[in-house]
Amino acid sequence: MSETDLRSQIKEMLVKNLMLQTPADQIGDDLPLFGPGGLGLDSIDALELVVSMEKTFGVGVPNSEIASKALQTVNSIHDYIVEKAERPAA
Repeated sequence: MSETDLRSQIKEMLVKNLMLQTPADQIGDDLPLFGPGGLGLDSIDALELVVSMEKTFGVGVPNSEIASKALQTVNSIHDYIVEKAERPAA
């Protein structure tokens, strides 16, 4: 899967599973997902996002410290998924 395809899948997952009003093609790769000035997601959305990532990509987020880094933007989610896919499971 190309990097562009993966980013598109991440955006579609965000829109579908979090019921966002923003169309997937209008979500920037570096747009903050949480807080003002971005998509405005909250902690409940973060939990739903973690579950969606596990279902969609088979990638878990083991703790809140990792989540706070991995779930900042579409690019950070992309990088986390790619990193987990390249690393064999322990």
